[in-house]
Amino acid sequence: MISKLLTRLKRAAPSLTGQQQSRLDHIKPKISTSSSARLATDRIVVVDVETSGLSLADDHLIAIGAIGIHGGRIALADSFDLLLRQQVASDKANILVHGIGGTAQRNGLPPEEALLAFLEFLDGAPLLAFHSAFDETMLRKACKKFLGFDFRHAWADLACLLPELFPQHAKKCHALDDWLARFAIHNDERHNALADAIATAQLGLMALRGAQMKGLESFTALQDMEKAQRWLSAARY
Repeated sequence: MISKLLTRLKRAAPSLTGQQQSRLDHIKPKISTSSSARLATDRIVVVDVETSGLSLADDHLIAIGAIGIHGGRIALADSFDLLLRQQVASDKANILVHGIGGTAQRNGLPPEEALLAFLEFLDGAPLLAFHSAFDETMLRKACKKFLGFDFRHAWADLACLLPELFPQHAKKCHALDDWLARFAIHNDERHNALADAIATAQLGLMALRGAQMKGLESFTALQDMEKAQRWLSAARY
């Protein structure tokens, strides 16, 4: 499905300045679907996005929030929070969800600059998200459209990992808010990209510690656990 969405974007190639292309060329070698990161010591980035809606095909990226986990600690100083400039603001119902008004959307950073800044902030670190397929697709669509770059990177999905790591809570916890409530994690700015990323990072810490208690040491092992869990879930049905 993702490949079909990206095919729709193969229209006019984006036009980057020489400086922008140089920045992109510098970051490309750091982007990879595999990661050698160690769970106990290395940097992992938790990301959340806000969009114009929930349609992977028709909606688009509005904001990116992200924060780094360093050696099992959330690094508040290592955070990212940017709006992508919109030609036309999203509709009122959508604005009520994320609270990003029309003026703010139209005054955001040019998408090329915002996406390059995010890739530079990422600096090759692997990514954690809750229902990561949505965030990944929206970021890939935007990178393809505005940078001409197919952003394929190392991701792990907390929505899949948490039930495996904490099976005692799996029957009652499904949505992000369920897991936040279960672990008494408060988020007073729900649907703010950075606030959601910070709250998700707190869940991420729980997951990383749980994974290490099960003997997992690397981000690759975390991805393998996720793949196994997805295979088992599919086999049941």
